[in-house]
Amino acid sequence: MTEIVTPGERLALSAEYDAGTGTCVKDTFICATLVGIKRVLPAGQAEAEQRPRVEVVRSGVEPVVPRAGDTVTARVVRINPRLAAVDILCVGPKPVQQRYSGVIRVQDVRATEIDKVKIEASFRPGDVVRAEVLSLGDARSYHLTTAQNQLGVVYARSAAGVPMVPLSWQEMQCPTTKAVENRKVAKLDA
Repeated sequence: MTEIVTPGERLALSAEYDAGTGTCVKDTFICATLVGIKRVLPAGQAEAEQRPRVEVVRSGVEPVVPRAGDTVTARVVRINPRLAAVDILCVGPKPVQQRYSGVIRVQDVRATEIDKVKIEASFRPGDVVRAEVLSLGDARSYHLTTAQNQLGVVYARSAAGVPMVPLSWQEMQCPTTKAVENRKVAKLDA
């Protein structure tokens, strides 16, 4: 039977057991220091391990949550003249388990010539972008930025439904129709 324990919970008497990982000794008790599964290991063969050892092993995987400064991968879901609304898909290389929303405001698209930025010339719904988390923003979404060379659109489909190829930092081309579309393109690592 697996027993899930929480921090501070008494696991055993310190006179009868050794404290293992995820535990501490408080007064005469071994207590849990994290949430996880209580495990008792039998006494070892060496002289130092004369008693069984109690430890707490984390259960499951810690949730992936975006934090300020993290690089995220997101899909553009809608745009308007002031911002692009996105759904965050990954934090770094780790996929998120639940839905996180974000916005890229017009002033956060690029670092220069901010007054000339047009959202519809930078992103389109369905584009996949690499962005950095600026802040938590409001209760509904994270504030993101693409104002660095390595940030911006990393994947886009043309009107013909074909993955587009970057031409420059502000243009992508459909390899089938040769149509050129404006985007804020991420500089890919060489």
